[in-house]
Amino acid sequence: MIALHFTDGLIPVIVQENDSRQVLMFAYANEEAIRLTEETGYAHFFSRSRKKLWKKGEESGHVQKVREILVDCDEDCILYIVDQEGAACHTGYRSCFYRTLEGDIIGKKIFDPSHVYGKSR
Repeated sequence: MIALHFTDGLIPVIVQENDSRQVLMFAYANEEAIRLTEETGYAHFFSRSRKKLWKKGEESGHVQKVREILVDCDEDCILYIVDQEGAACHTGYRSCFYRTLEGDIIGKKIFDPSHVYGKSR
């Protein structure tokens, strides 16, 4: 097992869709989130704002089935290769990377977050 390098107990996680290779999102994981991801086959992360573990899709149903976990050369970032169900972004877009620097929307909105979370996010 590779000795991952965590900063303040967390490691960055990039999530990429298996079929399209589109980058879907960026989040953080702690050791427990990675263990749960390996055990269940579904993406788990650690929320810095809520200070707790979370399974992607636990509220929306838009889960990420993890096909592979890769580690970067410095062992300080990991990549989840996933099969994405629905949208990856809590704002309703397929990917969290749906805007250009100019603010143009280039992504596809999959759902209305106010219907899923009860408020606009």
